[in-house]
Amino acid sequence: MTSQQPAAKQYPAPNVPDQLFPGDDAREQRWRSRFLAPRVSVPNWSLDAPDANVYVSNASGVWEIYAWDRATGESRQVTDRPNGTLHATTSPDGAWIWWFDDTDGDEFGSWVRQPFAADHRSAEPALADVPDGYPAGLEIGHRLVAAGVSTDEGSALYARAGEATTRFYSHADDAGIAALSRDETLLAIAHSEHGDSRHPAVRVLATDGFATVADKWDGEGKGLDALEFSPRSGDPRLLLLHERRGKEELLIWDVAADSEHEISLDLPGEVAATWYPDADALLIVHFHEGRSSLHRYDLADGALTALETPPGRIGGAGVRPNGDVEYSWSSAARPPVVRVRAADGDDRVLLNPPGEPAPGSQPLEDAFVDGPGGRIHALVARPEGATGPRPTVFNLHGGPHAADEDRFSAYRAVWLDAGFAVVEVNYRGSTGYGSAWRDAIEGRPGLTELEDVAAVHDWAVRNGVADPERCVVSGASWGGYLTLLALGTQSGRWAAGVAGVPVADYVAAYEDEMEQLRSFDRALFGGSPEDVPEVYRDCSPLTYIDNVDVPVLVLAGDNDPRCPIRQIENYLDRLGERGTPFEFYRYDAGHGSLVISETLRQTAIEVHFAMKAVGLA
Repeated sequence: MTSQQPAAKQYPAPNVPDQLFPGDDAREQRWRSRFLAPRVSVPNWSLDAPDANVYVSNASGVWEIYAWDRATGESRQVTDRPNGTLHATTSPDGAWIWWFDDTDGDEFGSWVRQPFAADHRSAEPALADVPDGYPAGLEIGHRLVAAGVSTDEGSALYARAGEATTRFYSHADDAGIAALSRDETLLAIAHSEHGDSRHPAVRVLATDGFATVADKWDGEGKGLDALEFSPRSGDPRLLLLHERRGKEELLIWDVAADSEHEISLDLPGEVAATWYPDADALLIVHFHEGRSSLHRYDLADGALTALETPPGRIGGAGVRPNGDVEYSWSSAARPPVVRVRAADGDDRVLLNPPGEPAPGSQPLEDAFVDGPGGRIHALVARPEGATGPRPTVFNLHGGPHAADEDRFSAYRAVWLDAGFAVVEVNYRGSTGYGSAWRDAIEGRPGLTELEDVAAVHDWAVRNGVADPERCVVSGASWGGYLTLLALGTQSGRWAAGVAGVPVADYVAAYEDEMEQLRSFDRALFGGSPEDVPEVYRDCSPLTYIDNVDVPVLVLAGDNDPRCPIRQIENYLDRLGERGTPFEFYRYDAGHGSLVISETLRQTAIEVHFAMKAVGLA
């Protein structure tokens, strides 16, 4: 990654409103309360000490790591850093908490550890002889620790046993630590030596010398994702996701016998899974058309049993040693909650963070729209009691390999409070709709997705959802990239654009971004900018900047390794030369912020900007 600019350039700054809804105290308090309400993630417990748990919460006003001792009931904040902490786990004996220590959200750093009962001031380097880098997987055993590091030189994988650390793998292409067997004799890694990090292969190594035990690759365009080894010691079965039949499905690979058990489920959509403690069943998380469900799959007889949950999103799920299933759930209308479902079917709230829960919001409606590449699924929300065409924001998700879901979103809710209808499009490139849908953007990213956005925009206007003169396009990360590309290629559709942490100049972004994303881009575009310059030119927002004729708001972090600041400044410089109205908000963090007050500030800036653009303010 190249060095950052020595000093920040000056650009027109946006208005930061003290209140979004002056004179309406109830509405003002409601939108802020949704962001400020304490939330927690599903707890992650130690393998052999299940009372020792860690989770992530925003209770302090910043997303940080918390420890929970189930034996005593004590829960306490572990980390305390200005820009927050997201990634943590425990050692299998419950003695240590490991967390990733980067600088101001730049994602570049190293793993540190501290005693479970201590705070962050006792943290020490966990792998002192492993160089800093971007994290590429971590597996902690009793006698072996394996960690992956990505840098501009590629990927390197390390193992520590006792006091000795070994670099056992390195490659210019993307690779990472995937899974460690329960007896710590086998280690699975993901790699893209075949040149396509979007469809990785899996290799299993023997940890007593890191010789290859087995390799598995399904061929071009068919990725494998190693999830977990069996939880039983001595059991060499590895649970994977494959896509041999056009969507992600489950596979159990007996590495020692080199035999497979493909699991074919009578479920539409796609799945993920984890083992039950006795390795006799799998907990299935099923995703279909924006909603999730839970199931138990018994390996002996293939019985699939639904674990009933209301329609919505399962944000995480795991099975405790006693068979209890713990999961998070939310819907567009109802805030998230962490629940536990006992083996006898009793279902109750597991974790109640302190403070008032978030106010609810409006439900989502499904829309299915015929598009140039097939049927597009979109999710639509309208302000309470709204009728007729509305000012509408098209919030485009990031990824691109992600999807909008029927989940609670304080961000969506504030747009509704402001009087906008909200449309979310699971364009080609989104996950959950099969491999062909996800991979349809290869060789033409950005432009392909926007064909689907245009089809849904036409549908929303035709069906009286959206006022065609007051539509705003918005998104962050890949959604920010699509926003800027839409403003340049779809003139006349949009009244304004709001782009958070976007790719704006794709060639400069490639030069400065983290190596993992360069590898991703090479697989998506068909090569580097030197290999396929015309693809990068055709798919870069900077190429179409002369067509941008509506107000633009851009937000970006100074320390972002994914959408670096220099390429955004290139775009803003060109806007300034043309005299196009734009505003720029920059902040001291990385690819977004974990600080709630900063999130509130950015949200107020975005919504107020859009309200002005469509005459709501």
